[in-house]
Amino acid sequence: MVLKEKIAASSSYINQFSKGPVDIGIILGSGLGAFADIIEDKYIIPYTDIPNFPVSTVKGHAGRLIIGSLKGKRILVMQGRFHYYEGYTMDLVTFPVKVMKQLGVKVLIITNAAGGLNPDFNQGDLMLITDHINFMGANPLIGPNDEELGPRFPDMYEAYDRELIHLAEEIGNQKGIFLRKGVYIAVTGPSYETPAEIKMLRLLGADCVGMSTVPEVIVARHQGLRVLGISCITNVPINRMGHTDHNQVVETAYKTGPLFKDLLIGIIEKVQI
Repeated sequence: MVLKEKIAASSSYINQFSKGPVDIGIILGSGLGAFADIIEDKYIIPYTDIPNFPVSTVKGHAGRLIIGSLKGKRILVMQGRFHYYEGYTMDLVTFPVKVMKQLGVKVLIITNAAGGLNPDFNQGDLMLITDHINFMGANPLIGPNDEELGPRFPDMYEAYDRELIHLAEEIGNQKGIFLRKGVYIAVTGPSYETPAEIKMLRLLGADCVGMSTVPEVIVARHQGLRVLGISCITNVPINRMGHTDHNQVVETAYKTGPLFKDLLIGIIEKVQI
């Protein structure tokens, strides 16, 4: 089955429950899945039920798709994502973004749990992604290009939409939510960084580091979606915090959940589709 047929099959299945075109797609990172609880008139679809979808295998990722309404917008939420380090190809990691486009999504809000590299950052900070560095050694657009999906050489100069960043800042100010801004660097993982690697990544200009997001953003921009990226800083530089483990990452993201939820609600209410 060719890619467009796979996208069509997945979209057709999801369309049974979507009640019309979807306005906003949201990918929830590790520990941030509780946001999905506030969605109204929702339908929950396990990834295992969706044709051609992979399965999320990481703790903190529920592995289900939620379709519903919030603040007058139709939204689709991925409660858990797929990672390159799980052994999936880049095509599979980014496949849901292609399905979102088929379902009518125009704005993608993509979130993650990330390690802080900027020494000014604190555990639990929320950071608006202004730019990224792809340090994964791979690109999801490698291979034949289908011009119906997007151009051969997509422009990534403004991968993260400036108007959406400004809107998020306004919502943060209104709600008293302190927001950082910075550059996200993506590595493959699944091992956490050594002290030497942390110093190197900081020298490259990154403010935080994670193992996701960049492949999905590249494909989203390839397809013309507007993107807003938000990182939850779950741990800070290793010379300040000591050892890092996934339980700590998920726990910090859970604690940040209420602020994250309030921010997203405000953005969804005010964003123009």
